[in-house]
Amino acid sequence: MAAGLHAPAGRGGAAARGDTTTGTHDELDRLRREHAEAREQSRRDSLTASYNRRYLDERLAALLGDLDDTALRTTGICVALVDIDHFKLVNDTHGHLFGDRVLQRMVAELDAALPDDAFCARYGGEEFALVLPGRALGAAVDICETARERIAHHPWSELHPELRVTVSIGVAHAVGVPTEVERLIGEADMLLYTAKEAGRNAVAYRAGHVRLAGPASGRRSIPQPVRTTG
Repeated sequence: MAAGLHAPAGRGGAAARGDTTTGTHDELDRLRREHAEAREQSRRDSLTASYNRRYLDERLAALLGDLDDTALRTTGICVALVDIDHFKLVNDTHGHLFGDRVLQRMVAELDAALPDDAFCARYGGEEFALVLPGRALGAAVDICETARERIAHHPWSELHPELRVTVSIGVAHAVGVPTEVERLIGEADMLLYTAKEAGRNAVAYRAGHVRLAGPASGRRSIPQPVRTTG
């Protein structure tokens, strides 16, 4: 009788230990998922779901420091800064909640124009950064011109009958030599404001001297700022 009573207890104890082990694995899996989700959320802009400035700085620094990547070393990397033209007027006319909807659509259009290995990050306010690793300047300018056209021809009237949105873009390129994040971003920022000074709704880049891409290339006045970023 005593032996018969102990056997079920032993089997029950083993089952209990198995349940405990399974429960421990499930808990670890849950904690890993929560950690991964929290990490991903820390990289994302809460409004647009694009990457944020923190991720941009970290990822760009890693790419610029990866001298073992043949494409980055021989072809280089391009960074473009994109700014919505006259966005303050959109907010002043329609309100900030409406402006938020414009920003969300803007990110969707920018993402749709990018190749798989590129990414978009919110740089601040209505300004976004496009990072294009392993791209020569000409290829990056073509991608940015495609993005500019997508935005210019997007049916913004779905949000408001009189709404029209365009962007100005500055494209900077680094290849061959180590480049600091601030230096590359600074060049893109200077070219962005050159595009704005040249009439907006344009992509500006430097190939010997500052040029505008696409239809904007025929504009008569293209400012030639002094390069201060090396």
